Amino acid sequence: MAPAERGRLPPERVALVDLLDRLLAGGVVVHGDLTLSIADVDLVRISLRVLINSVTQLDPGGAS
Repeated sequence: MAPAERGRLPPERVALVDLLDRLLAGGVVVHGDLTLSIADVDLVRISLRVLINSVTQLDPGGAS
C-alpha cells in the first residue's frame, strides 16, 4: 500500500540551507549535561545550555 493511500503524504525533500533557515528563524535550544567520573566518583560535571537564533540587522538610521 502506497503512503498516500494510507492517508500520509510522501516526505518532502528540503535542502539543508532551507532547514537551517527555518530553525534559526524560530530559534534552537541545545541542552546537555556531561559528567566525567572514575570508579563511580564524579570528577567533572559540565552543564551546557545554548540558544541559537538569527540576528536581524538594526536600521542604523532608525529612531534614537
